[in-house]
This record gives sequence, structure tokens and C-alpha cells, in this order.
Amino acid sequence: MRGAMAAQAAKFEITGRVQGVFYRKWAQATANGLGLRGVVRNMSDGSVEAVLEGPEERIAAFAEAALAGPPDAEVKTVRRSAARGGDLPAGAGVVIGEDG
Repeated sequence: MRGAMAAQAAKFEITGRVQGVFYRKWAQATANGLGLRGVVRNMSDGSVEAVLEGPEERIAAFAEAALAGPPDAEVKTVRRSAARGGDLPAGAGVVIGEDG
């Protein structure tokens, strides 16, 4: 039996036409479906930020899905950087946070 997978935390900056196309709701549902926890929010520069925590393989699956996004989105880039899981809201699941 394999040991528990260590949780990783990652910050994503998603650019393109990602606001006003339900990207946050899509990202929330996608991340929750992958069993991740964290927060998704619109940023003042027109991008969407997602800070997520979970097993690396699920974080990677989110990154791949984020390139497509919901049907009306036109994703230009998905940039991933390290994040600290301690900066996430308490509790399970992914929430939509206040705009940044």
C-alpha cells in the first residue's frame, strides 16, 4: 500500500478573456472535483488567480484543465508558481474569494 500523498500548494495566474465568462465558477467546480482546497478570485488586471492545495497529480490536472477553461473563455496563459498552503482559507473545498 502506498503512503498518503503529500499536499502541495500552487498559485496560478490565468490570463486572457477569463473574466465575465464564469471562469471562477468553472475553476471552483473543477478544483473541487479534483479534491483540492483553496481560493479563486478575479484580479484587477483582468486575470484570474487560483491558490490551490492538494496532491501534485491533482494540481497538475487542474493546470492542464485551466488551459481550456469554460466554453466562453479564451485562455492566453496559465502561470504556476509556489504558494504556501497556510495562506489558504480554513476548511475543505475551494471558495471564490474577494477580488484582488
